[in-house]
Amino acid sequence: MSATTTRRAAVAILATTAAVWTRAQTPPQLRIGFQKGSFNLALLKSYGLLEQRLTGTRIQWTEFPAGPQLLEALALGSVEIGATGDAPPVFAQSAGKDVVYVGAEPPKPDSSAVLVKPDSALRKLADLKGRRIALQKGSSAHFLTVQAVKKAGLAWSDIQPVYLPPAEARAAFERGSVDAWAVWDPYYAAAEISGELRALATSRGLSNNNTFYLASRALSRDGALLKTLFQALTDTDARVQADRRDAVQRYAEFAGLPAATVQRMVERRGVAPVGPLTAALVREQQQVADAFTELGLIPRAIQVADAVTQVKA
Repeated sequence: MSATTTRRAAVAILATTAAVWTRAQTPPQLRIGFQKGSFNLALLKSYGLLEQRLTGTRIQWTEFPAGPQLLEALALGSVEIGATGDAPPVFAQSAGKDVVYVGAEPPKPDSSAVLVKPDSALRKLADLKGRRIALQKGSSAHFLTVQAVKKAGLAWSDIQPVYLPPAEARAAFERGSVDAWAVWDPYYAAAEISGELRALATSRGLSNNNTFYLASRALSRDGALLKTLFQALTDTDARVQADRRDAVQRYAEFAGLPAATVQRMVERRGVAPVGPLTAALVREQQQVADAFTELGLIPRAIQVADAVTQVKA
């Protein structure tokens, strides 16, 4: 072996040793993605329950405008876990992104709606024909709109979807660039409290508006950590139910919203413990995927069960 080769081998060994030592000295990290509508996660962050229970882990919180953006970050490895509505994981799985369902909250069928102006001529879902509807593509509002159009007896081609994230959708709605806006809480509650809209239809009877927890493949295998996280989220919800005034104030500060808006959001949430997906919930989510497949709105048909894991200790 030449002197040059020996030196290169020594450098490689030193580099590997340094990398191992650095990893050993770095505390484990859990990167959590959440959004304005992630009530449980936002309150978990505020209460600090997870930091109390994972004292040796560095917790990093990152906010996203909606579920599709959150799952893109999850697929890219920027976060390890996050919560979204029903449609984002369907779009992610269909696009070949490696995200895994690990948990869910109970349904919230009153927490999203198709909104119109108070003086709008639109009085029933069938009136959406030919209209421009603002919504976040690949979000729970997308599925709500699909279901609203179906219930009205219309074809998807009968409406004009305008794909915008919530903040931009609200601006378009307010200036009259669109005829309707499909969105979830707290955006729905904020606009509702301001008195600048009425609900043409809520998701009740159209969609259960389910909330899912999605994780990276690696984290989905860490049952002990996930159980700790889900228990902390469930305890957070119990604390919310025990002292709603404090919860409303904390969330209002986080979201930059009036307390009255948050109170409206909380009133229609219901109890929201976090647990594993049931077989019935997987079947329901498959119906969401099938609806998008039938309309050609996702790249390929999927089996939701392929992306589901049951959390084990």
